[in-house]
Amino acid sequence: MPSTTSDHEIETLAEFDEVVADRGSLSKHRVQAVDLTARTRSLLATDVEGAVFLGCPMEPEAAAQVRARGALVFPPVPGLPFDPYRGHLYTPDELFEGLASPDGYEATPDSRAYAWFQRTKADGDVFASMLRAVHDDSISDALDELLVGARVVGVMGGHAMARGTDAYASAAHLGRTLARAGLTVATGGGPGAMEAANLGAYAAPLDDAMLDEALELLAKSPSFTPSITDWAAAAFEVRTRWPDGGPSVGIPTWFYGHEPPNAFAAHLAKYFANATREDGLLARSNAGVIFLPGAAGTVQEIFDNATPNYYESRGEPTPMVLVDRAHWTERLPTWPLLQALARERSMESRIALVDTAEEAGEALKRLSGSSTGQV
Repeated sequence: MPSTTSDHEIETLAEFDEVVADRGSLSKHRVQAVDLTARTRSLLATDVEGAVFLGCPMEPEAAAQVRARGALVFPPVPGLPFDPYRGHLYTPDELFEGLASPDGYEATPDSRAYAWFQRTKADGDVFASMLRAVHDDSISDALDELLVGARVVGVMGGHAMARGTDAYASAAHLGRTLARAGLTVATGGGPGAMEAANLGAYAAPLDDAMLDEALELLAKSPSFTPSITDWAAAAFEVRTRWPDGGPSVGIPTWFYGHEPPNAFAAHLAKYFANATREDGLLARSNAGVIFLPGAAGTVQEIFDNATPNYYESRGEPTPMVLVDRAHWTERLPTWPLLQALARERSMESRIALVDTAEEAGEALKRLSGSSTGQV
């Protein structure tokens, strides 16, 4: 998956050392969440005028000196269960660290960040609001860097889709098909249909039998209720048995903190602000979006995606494929309204309704008018 970092952003200690050695100056650079406690000598000997240090631990002497010499220093914030200045997306291992402890999921950074969010959201602390905003902007920056040059297809769907069902298996096979076609699969990063699509992308480089076996293993813990610990542990069992899975992206949110992230998305862009998360997921799905059956959240995503397609505010409309004719015409009759919106506009040729997930990949290819990949 392509990625890039701005020439003036430093996000690792290796990048810091390289810039200091090659340029002899940190002027105008942004150093993001890099531990510099062992780099006092470099900091004192290097031009730092106009540099910005975001959440970089450093010795007090070094911090005082770089400030005095024209740098701006935002120190780390103690006591947080997350780093607001982080330079990279999350990984499943990071968010679920401590899952195997006696306290299970409650001990993980993901759970602790949600608890912090609930507490600070309730008391209206402006400092906490600022930290959430800084964190989410850092996540957006890291996500943009990751996806440079990628053809991203969004797969949306409900969190209630249980493991062990035909619908879950179909969504997983869809994710695998899309990933094998060279597309980057991006989902809301949660359970249900989202997890299934990320699982499929994880299975893409492995033999076909792996996915069927993984589906059987996961079916033993069909839902994240009543136990997130058991649900997540089953996913990590699959990852341990087949460690060389393919990458995909999940974009979950602590706004819906009762829905944990899934462990099959290699890159997790987890946000506090749900609006930022949803708009960002849809905006980055430049190869189109497939909507599996869902409820209110998925309906909202359909029209969040339809609006820029209608006005062409992001350029040429991107494909939208709705899966399950009965669901979108009878149970939640979204399709007729989408058709009415699209009529006699450019987006009319970019929407489709199909019966099954198996048909969605071919519909996406047809709507895109592209011969790239064999979806």
